[in-house]
Amino acid sequence: MDFVLTRRGDCCLTKKLWDIDNRSTRRHERGGGDQRSEFERDRDRLLYSSAFHRLAGITQIVRAGEANVFHTRQQHTIKVAQVGRRLAQKLQKEQPTEAAYRGLDPEVVEAACIAHDLGHPPFGHVGEHTLHELVIKNDDDGFEGNAQSFRIITKLAIRFPDVDGIDMTRATLAACLKYPWYRAKTGKASKKWSVYKSEKEDFEFARSRHQGHNEKTLEAELMDWADDVAYSVHDLEDFHRCNALPWQKVFVEKDKIIAHALGGQSSVKAKERFNAAYDRLKGFLEGTYSELLSEPYEGTREQREQLRRMTSTLIGNFINAVRINTDRASDVAITFTQDRVDEVQILKQITRDYIIGSPILAAQQYGQMKIIRDLFEALTSNPESSTGYPSFLPVRLRYLRPMAGTSPARFVADCIASLSESEAIALHSRLTGHVTGSVLDPIVR
Repeated sequence: MDFVLTRRGDCCLTKKLWDIDNRSTRRHERGGGDQRSEFERDRDRLLYSSAFHRLAGITQIVRAGEANVFHTRQQHTIKVAQVGRRLAQKLQKEQPTEAAYRGLDPEVVEAACIAHDLGHPPFGHVGEHTLHELVIKNDDDGFEGNAQSFRIITKLAIRFPDVDGIDMTRATLAACLKYPWYRAKTGKASKKWSVYKSEKEDFEFARSRHQGHNEKTLEAELMDWADDVAYSVHDLEDFHRCNALPWQKVFVEKDKIIAHALGGQSSVKAKERFNAAYDRLKGFLEGTYSELLSEPYEGTREQREQLRRMTSTLIGNFINAVRINTDRASDVAITFTQDRVDEVQILKQITRDYIIGSPILAAQQYGQMKIIRDLFEALTSNPESSTGYPSFLPVRLRYLRPMAGTSPARFVADCIASLSESEAIALHSRLTGHVTGSVLDPIVR
């Protein structure tokens, strides 16, 4: 059925199936057809982009290159894409009619997952927050990793000679919008947003089917949930393998974990839910994996098998927590099993409390913030009047200056956010004189 008449309050609304022609349209219509679908081409363009390649050198939680035990941002992205694709395939099989109505293609979900972290600057969230503090002084849009990802795929990435960006389909662009709004001065939109005003035309193109509300598309919702699932499980796995997770403290400091997870909420019901989620997770982990979690991890065959089984079970539970919303009068695309959502929040809080909040990591992040600030200062100081950038700017970054809608602060943020962490450290060392380097060795290639 192409049309369905629904009613919300006193207003009759006619809603149309999000048809394939509308979904597969590209703003610039660049690139010829081949054996692939339009959405398969989106996924492949992102996978082969320089921005995706760079993620191999970007922090997930611990600095990229620290040790093979930790996920890089690229490894995290690959697993998010796998979870997202399986989620989409499951829902497409179980709810084919609703999947078609809301718009669901596993290729689109996977493409959005591949794109979701492209805008993260060196040093992960520390770099993101530092850049925002610097940019907001001169550009009201500030800096946000999700908005930078959208800027990359629509403007900064290089694919065609006559248009900027990778020229994604409307469905994939919409699926990349985790927070489909501009930055605001107050409220939720002052903390997270997915688009700068410089990408207004691309944003309006992507959201033309979803105007009038701020709810994510179905495919964007699945990307977002896949990210949460991968983050909550795989990072805990990393830190267990390097014996950095104090499980005995985790299992006794219930009140602390729940208080932090509530984040200042005073709701009795929310506290009860989080208490129950903590108890379920503790019962699952202590009941089935007590031996694994009570002894040092040495990588024995038995430990590796148990760890794989534990993470597989958790991910399976979380994948099964999602259903497409059958209420077509609602702009909310999916519904969740609340118990599983609460469990993910508790797992994420364990990572925040016992890993991200550790003094050792904080000391490392302090130095990383200094690198970002020094690079920003160096790149904004004494630009040549004819070019708008200093003469020492690496050649690969110079094309960013004349981009339409680019303020000086946005240009410098684009430059820094285009670097891997090793490139940022090497460029900082050379510009501050800590390492002179060789004139025959370009830092940024």
